[in-house]
Amino acid sequence: MPVSEPSDSSEPLSAPRPQAFAHLIRLSNQTGTLLLLFPTLWSLVFASRGWPSATLLIIFVAGSFIMRSAGVIMNDLADRSFDGRVERTRHRPLVSGQLRPKHALRFLAILLLGAIGLLYFLNPLTWLLSPVALLLAGLYPFCKRFLHIPQLILGVAFGWGGVMAWASVRNELEASTWLLFAATVCWAIVYDTIYAIQDREDDMKIGVKSSAILFGSYTWLGVGLFASFMLFFLSLAGEISNLRPEYFVGLLLIGILMGYQVVLLRSEVTSLQAFSLFKQHCWIGGIVLAGIFLGTL
Repeated sequence: MPVSEPSDSSEPLSAPRPQAFAHLIRLSNQTGTLLLLFPTLWSLVFASRGWPSATLLIIFVAGSFIMRSAGVIMNDLADRSFDGRVERTRHRPLVSGQLRPKHALRFLAILLLGAIGLLYFLNPLTWLLSPVALLLAGLYPFCKRFLHIPQLILGVAFGWGGVMAWASVRNELEASTWLLFAATVCWAIVYDTIYAIQDREDDMKIGVKSSAILFGSYTWLGVGLFASFMLFFLSLAGEISNLRPEYFVGLLLIGILMGYQVVLLRSEVTSLQAFSLFKQHCWIGGIVLAGIFLGTL
């Protein structure tokens, strides 16, 4: 049975508790922040040949946390009519009544002002690129209504952080910028398809779309295909930039880990198993980062 959405007109009995805002931005689970952060770190380290400035590191770490937090608020605002009908999301603050939409909008405005403040310390090219990041963050939550692979837009949004990071270092965009961007898009399709397995049955009932539904029993094949594309783009970026062999050893390790995931996905996996596989992608992002660092020394 659907959980009814709290009415905006009724005031809560007391002021919202800080824990509700922490729950709103998934403060206890920063896997999403890491998956957004890693592509920016790849670009920072790659474009800086191993040693980005401390200032840029601080800005993009803070920016990744802020924008991921803003993104999940936008997602919850857009999906509050769906979330009550999905077992995994039915206790989110906007569904359970811990927060009203107006509270979420105010918090969102504060976060976006913080993100705008960080832009002050970056170059004009990065400023010009920044509205695209906001547009993508606002668009993504609605894509599951009409796009069979909404994970594609998630990948573009996460990859755009890497484009901005590259621009902040070099003040220009190069071939390697777009190869890292393409790798990030493919990577997001891989890990978010795995993540979407958790909600596949509920999503089918309520009529929203995901790559896990589109691929169906061939989810293993879809994941394997996009993992291969990711590794191809990363390999090409390393080749044209003459990175050291250590970088390619890292890609080999990632290929083995992703291959293992594909094998597991050929059988039915539980929601807990899917979430565990999803979280392994933080290690994959870290291996790519370590490979870029060692490959540019």
